Amino acid sequence: MIIDFNKLNEITMPCMNNGTGEMTVRMYNDENYRIVPTAIHPGGSIGLHTQNSGDDMNYILSGTGKAVCDGAEEELSAGVMHICPKGSEHTIINTGDDDLVMLTIVVAK
Repeated sequence: MIIDFNKLNEITMPCMNNGTGEMTVRMYNDENYRIVPTAIHPGGSIGLHTQNSGDDMNYILSGTGKAVCDGAEEELSAGVMHICPKGSEHTIINTGDDDLVMLTIVVAK
């Protein structure tokens, strides 16, 4: 299977899950996967939410940020992957001056 993200519409999402600011995504969804190249713009965050659909894996491509999963804080930078297990509560916050760019993959369990 090949997914050509260049052919998917770019979507700007304000205040995702009651977070702050904006993020830009190209989203692929089917019954097994959610694959989302994401840019959380400076000052933006994904609001605190429970991860119900599957394990949420976020590989950081560039920028800096912070993830909080079940109360534990983790620093994010290029080359780091944050994994939030299904059923956990988490948020991701852009703490830098540039976009926090990541590839998010959620695998249904």
